[in-house]
Amino acid sequence: MWSLPASEGESATAHFFLGAGDEGLGTRGIGMRTEESDSELLEDEEDEVPPEPQIIVGICAMTKKSKSKPMTQILERLCRFDYLTVIILGEDVILNEPVENWPSCHCLISFHSKGFPLDKAVAYSKLRNPFLINDLAMQYYIQDRREVYRILQEEGIDLPRYAVLNRDPARPEECNLIEGEDQVEVNGAVFPKPFVEKPVSAEDHNVYIYYPSSAGGGSQRLFRKIGSRSSVYSPESSVRKTGSYIYEEFMPTDGTDVKVYTVGPDYAHAEARKSPALDGKVERDSEGKEIRYPVMLTAMEKLVARKVCVAFKQTVCGFDLLRANGHSFVCDVNGFSFVKNSMKYYDDCAKILGNTIMRELAPQFQIPWSIPTEAEDIPIVPTTSGTMMELRCVIAIIRHGDRTPKQKMKMEVTHPRFFSLFEKHGGYKTGKLKLKRPEQLQEVLDITRLLLAELEKEPGGEIEEKTGKLEQLKSVLEMYGHFSGINRKVQLTYYPHGVKATNEGQDPQGEALAPSLLLVLKWGGELTPDGRVQAEELGRAFRCMYPGGQGDYAGFPGCGLLRLHSTFRHDLKIYASDEGRVQMTAAAFAKGLLALEGELTPILVQMVKSANMNGLLDSDGDSLSSCQHRVKARLHHILQQDAPFGPEDYDQLAPTGSTSLLNSMAVIQNPVKVCDQVFALIENLTHQIRERMQDPKSVDLQLYHSETLELMLQRWSKLERDFRQKSGRYDISKIPDIYDCVKYDVQHNGSLGLQGTAELLRLSKALADVVIPQEYGISREEKLEIAVGFCLPLLRKILLDLQRTHEDEYSRGVLSPGRHVRTRLYFTSESHVHSLLSVFRYGGLLDETQDAQWQRALAYLSAISELNYMTQIVIMLYEDNTRDPLSEERFHVELHFSPGVKGVEEEGSAPTGCGFRPASSENEEMKTDQGSMENLCPGKASDEPDRALQTSPQPPEGPGLPRRSPLIRNRKAGSMEVLSETSSSRPGGYRLFSSARPPTEMKQSGLGMVFQHFNCSWERVSVCSKRFYCGKP
Repeated sequence: MWSLPASEGESATAHFFLGAGDEGLGTRGIGMRTEESDSELLEDEEDEVPPEPQIIVGICAMTKKSKSKPMTQILERLCRFDYLTVIILGEDVILNEPVENWPSCHCLISFHSKGFPLDKAVAYSKLRNPFLINDLAMQYYIQDRREVYRILQEEGIDLPRYAVLNRDPARPEECNLIEGEDQVEVNGAVFPKPFVEKPVSAEDHNVYIYYPSSAGGGSQRLFRKIGSRSSVYSPESSVRKTGSYIYEEFMPTDGTDVKVYTVGPDYAHAEARKSPALDGKVERDSEGKEIRYPVMLTAMEKLVARKVCVAFKQTVCGFDLLRANGHSFVCDVNGFSFVKNSMKYYDDCAKILGNTIMRELAPQFQIPWSIPTEAEDIPIVPTTSGTMMELRCVIAIIRHGDRTPKQKMKMEVTHPRFFSLFEKHGGYKTGKLKLKRPEQLQEVLDITRLLLAELEKEPGGEIEEKTGKLEQLKSVLEMYGHFSGINRKVQLTYYPHGVKATNEGQDPQGEALAPSLLLVLKWGGELTPDGRVQAEELGRAFRCMYPGGQGDYAGFPGCGLLRLHSTFRHDLKIYASDEGRVQMTAAAFAKGLLALEGELTPILVQMVKSANMNGLLDSDGDSLSSCQHRVKARLHHILQQDAPFGPEDYDQLAPTGSTSLLNSMAVIQNPVKVCDQVFALIENLTHQIRERMQDPKSVDLQLYHSETLELMLQRWSKLERDFRQKSGRYDISKIPDIYDCVKYDVQHNGSLGLQGTAELLRLSKALADVVIPQEYGISREEKLEIAVGFCLPLLRKILLDLQRTHEDEYSRGVLSPGRHVRTRLYFTSESHVHSLLSVFRYGGLLDETQDAQWQRALAYLSAISELNYMTQIVIMLYEDNTRDPLSEERFHVELHFSPGVKGVEEEGSAPTGCGFRPASSENEEMKTDQGSMENLCPGKASDEPDRALQTSPQPPEGPGLPRRSPLIRNRKAGSMEVLSETSSSRPGGYRLFSSARPPTEMKQSGLGMVFQHFNCSWERVSVCSKRFYCGKP
């Protein structure tokens, strides 16, 4: 290792070792060094000889840039490549030494900034002829906005309409300016205000925006950030009269600018920031850094990034995008630019630069380098049958994460004030109205307060609403002291003949019945901190289904989903229902999936679609269909019988023969007796809470998620009142709420040591495991009818996703920018997941009496008692490009399933099955298959910074765990591989069979599906994912 002394005032650069081995540091160490002359060597390093040969990478830039945090982070990673040695040319050398004295290098990373002698860098390049990462001659053009716009125009890249005003005596024809009150005319081109005035020099950041007089006139003056300001408003409305400028139309961007950073033509990282033109205030986080928001580029924007990178010959290049009126326009090209504070970007940039250098120079030095080609970036992964195919589409339907208990109150309202409110907000258009915004909730609270005041004055007046219900409505709306649609909402449904008459099926013609509104108040149900962790961890683990999922650092390019996403080959869209907990789950999942940083709110705003989806993921659970009413009535009737379940009850309640349902009925035996026990346990629980509240030690006791003992008592007291009615009968519809509450308290408030909660959990779970799934239909026909009502729009969208992937244009070749993996993530509630599973189970996709694999899969699903938080259904579509496009073996479809996070039930109570991708390890030679989850790197705790799953030593195999798959192929039937078990079952899911039929031909005999317990093997991804069901490979 050798180094030269730093110039005065510069600190010596720390040494970074190369050649990452088992412990992360190689035995052969080469350090980054700072060059100030090439005549002096450090005496204590004379004995160290670098491995031969070595490729010298020179960094030639001003010290402020070459020693910046982003550059240091990237060079540190670049040094992990064998055969690369990095030297940094000191500023004193660059400014004061002739280029003949500059140390030689084989590859040069050099870029212009203020004070940099670009002429000398060009001369050095001609002298030494190094491989240039960023072309130096083109950097002259980047300094002139006129040249930048000319090149962009020649490349066919969209940019704002503009004109150049050259105040050059040699070109008088380009200096025609006519200024009016609300417009300027530049060389014949008219620009109405607002318009933008930019100096032609890219080094001059004093950009002005002029406003029309109708908006108050004046101008916004932008400049390079100073402290917390990036612009100021000026009353001056006249354009500048000296200097040359570009005038362009102002693009309305909703207050955000998009910054794009390329590393080569096939990689781009995009971020959004608040536009400096908005208010001039720079948004900074708690550490004083400017807040940036994650952005997903469209296919056209990715193509623009490639064009900019190639046209300006800048491998590392930043440029600005304006998104306006449904189009994207490039408004500036900045040349060499780095992303700040993104570990993922640092990893990606160093990896791409290292591979680029090695690909170019390794052959010249006869270095034994396995040259990665672009073709390896094709997302090739093993299917469950072990066949290597190209991953084309991933569709996931995911339930939200852990939440606080949901609470609900229903009341029939008939007062004219409620009808006026219903009409005011357009409720009569659909017969339904949802009120979530603060001003809407305030209107409901105002009406409630007025009615209560009138009832207090005239107790026997004409107001029909019950005082108790109004009091509860008022109390809930006044909680927290402020409104938020995330934790409270009011739904109103119009019933022309009254709620009671409609629900009881009375003939409206029999008597004149007055219309009424069903008011449903919902509160609670917020995503908990645990729920956010669950979603983020699942997002991290979800990457492992994509090529390179184990996150090897330098073994191959296209390193997993993160690289796939940034190299233009990932088309990702995330959808969520309008529930706050669902939206925040989607944002947390996206944060983990894409290794994003920062708060969830900007991720939610930028990346999650939840508006105007026409019922795709939302459902009105309080407006039941006639079938649901019939099912609930029959369910209530059966569970109100004070007698042990008999054969007739089993036939009536469990006609599908569901294993989990039969097991729960065996635990219950007599439903009324169990309800008696549950009610007694609730009474005991509320008594304990009241006693605890009297204890002085519990005055300031804070429960999980800032709940108090008083709020805890309120939710349990409400359940106590509502569960047993005045008639002595039990309201079966409250059983899910009881189970919800006790599960929450056992998981999160166990430190209180309340007696009887374990027994209450056991009994309420047995009841809930009957009530919840059967509310979605008792017979197969009912389950399908209700399921279609819930998820028909979603089913149509899933089919469309698959068809669009199948119909993509292939003639352009697999390496075209338009070729990508399509990922669609749908976050929703339990009702949609239940419904979708009902369609898969009872929709006649396959005949279980004729197909043993399908039968085993349905048996596995039958044993699932609860679809817990983060339950997933994942559909994966593959393509074999070697097959004829019309062949049944061209496409392959898999379906994966997981019942979500690990619950509070005892260990070993989960159904059993095999692990994720069991066939991918059938060949023991393929121990590092990049698509297998059986060789994943161990992750880290959730509070550690995500490092894109870097490679680290694998954990040893557990005792007695076979390396080979527990399933082997024993026969093949047509395009379907039929598998059989050869070892005892383990926690996990079933691989049913694989089909090669294209998605447009999904027939009963050819639908390719794999039901699997999706979360297995994840304990090797993250030590925290033991919250999920984990199976062994």
